[in-house]
Amino acid sequence: MVLTAALRAFPSIFHGAALRLMMKTLILTLLLFGLLAAALWAGFHALRLHWGWGTNGVWGGLGEATATVLVMVAAGWLLFRATAMAVMGLFADDIIEVVERDDYPQVAARPVGWARSLRFACRSLLRTIGWNLVALPAYVLLLVTGVGTVGLFLALNAYLLGRDMADMVEPRHPALPPMARGSRWLMGLVSAILFLVPVANLLAPIFSAAMAVHMLLGRKTKS
Repeated sequence: MVLTAALRAFPSIFHGAALRLMMKTLILTLLLFGLLAAALWAGFHALRLHWGWGTNGVWGGLGEATATVLVMVAAGWLLFRATAMAVMGLFADDIIEVVERDDYPQVAARPVGWARSLRFACRSLLRTIGWNLVALPAYVLLLVTGVGTVGLFLALNAYLLGRDMADMVEPRHPALPPMARGSRWLMGLVSAILFLVPVANLLAPIFSAAMAVHMLLGRKTKS
């Protein structure tokens, strides 16, 4: 079922609505990261001036820039997926409605509204950041294994992504039974792996939303 949903979701990423949604998601995500970088630089600059570190302007500025870049690299690894999925959640109906209309025209959906989309985005972002921060010590400890960090990252974020994807589509169809936990996790695993692939990770939020539609409504089609 997961493989079928993934294959059926693939053509959706080339739809005009999907490409427009990708641009919205990418621009807003980059804007948020730009604001974070500016805030970090301002914070490091204020700390340097307060403690009198690096009185030489050139070297002091270089230190601020280096610290900002290092933190942003770590934040990018930890936060890009969470931020992209949260931002995409605000506009998820754009692609979900297209997939439902094209592949499941016989199924009536209930609009969820902007307020619920905003609540979903905030919960998704906070939940993902929170759980990954809790797991951060384990990520560091497992670095010595070579693959342990990636394995834990995939396992945890498969669960988080699966929950996010289900939360995107299930409220639109309250009459349908929710997806099983195992199906959610497998669906999230496919999405989590895609987020690890450069370039492909830009399309991952859209692909994930389309796959969730097929996972939920594909069962109805078969029954």
